[in-house]
Amino acid sequence: MIVKSSLAIIGITHEVEACDARGPEVVVLDMKRLRLLWELSARGTVAAVAEALNYSPSAVSQQLAQLEREAGVPLLRKVGRTLEFTAAAKALVEEVGELLSGLERAEAALHREHDQVVGTVRIAIFQTVAHALMPQVMRDLRVKHPGLRIEMTEYEPEMALRETWTRGFDLVVAEQYPGYAPRHFEGLRSERLTGDPIRLALPADPWNWARNSEAVPPRFAVDDVIATRFAEAKTLVDVAGLPWVMEPKGAASRHFAEQACRQAGFEPDMRFETPDLLSHARLVESGNAVALLPGLLHAGEEHRLRFIELEGAPRRTVLLAGRASNEARPALMAVREALKRAADELPFE
Repeated sequence: MIVKSSLAIIGITHEVEACDARGPEVVVLDMKRLRLLWELSARGTVAAVAEALNYSPSAVSQQLAQLEREAGVPLLRKVGRTLEFTAAAKALVEEVGELLSGLERAEAALHREHDQVVGTVRIAIFQTVAHALMPQVMRDLRVKHPGLRIEMTEYEPEMALRETWTRGFDLVVAEQYPGYAPRHFEGLRSERLTGDPIRLALPADPWNWARNSEAVPPRFAVDDVIATRFAEAKTLVDVAGLPWVMEPKGAASRHFAEQACRQAGFEPDMRFETPDLLSHARLVESGNAVALLPGLLHAGEEHRLRFIELEGAPRRTVLLAGRASNEARPALMAVREALKRAADELPFE
């Protein structure tokens, strides 16, 4: 048989021409089930789709099985413990992706007809942006666009890019460390928002921590030998052998810090591991560790830290990304502009 498909806003018409006298059979495929097929292609497993969309895995499987019955052709085949897409399923996924983008463009066109900027914008950010930019951004938007609702979630940057691509978020503020480019997602458009320096952080007054028992609890105290090393350090090489704090393995900052140490000729003595950069700063302030910290962490904040510039003056790039299909939506344009205004006021550039 010959399979033809055409897209419409309310669904996909699947036209089958059979070799008999009954004529073509027209079946309308359910858009919700088609979205599940697209999600499976994007996320890889039924369990991941179920978790992302708050379904049970069995419900996802049942809906996909129903879609296959409606389509009249095999869409998935089980190979071991994984599901493989047939040629028909791959063709459907590509068309559904175009349909989802078309729907977003249509919604953006409708929103442009409103007199005021309204609606909900879901934005994923990382910790230093939450501290340095978002308070000002939220105040700005509340004054200029009171009908706009912002839902902000702190998310690991690379995962946030994927979730924005799969429509879990509308916008994402992500980061890019030197030598570590995040994965590219088709249809996701990014632009540079700002950049900040990456510097070696040490306690500003290690002798205070070492000698003043009233300044810090005893568990933070350091001995004179370590205090001397903190005080005399002038380059990255000078902190070889001192305790380090870094983000968990897999984080771009961890990869950058480890490579910087190795290029300086030593392996960092990893003592503390946490994704919380404010904890990094506290561990350094208290004389327990050294760290490579981005400048946004200190924007508008006072920390008892001393900074040493790294060779080559490396900088982290802060990116703003969203789907090209909904970038013309007024609410997203308003949030983008607010983020850019806040970034322009940072002291780094």
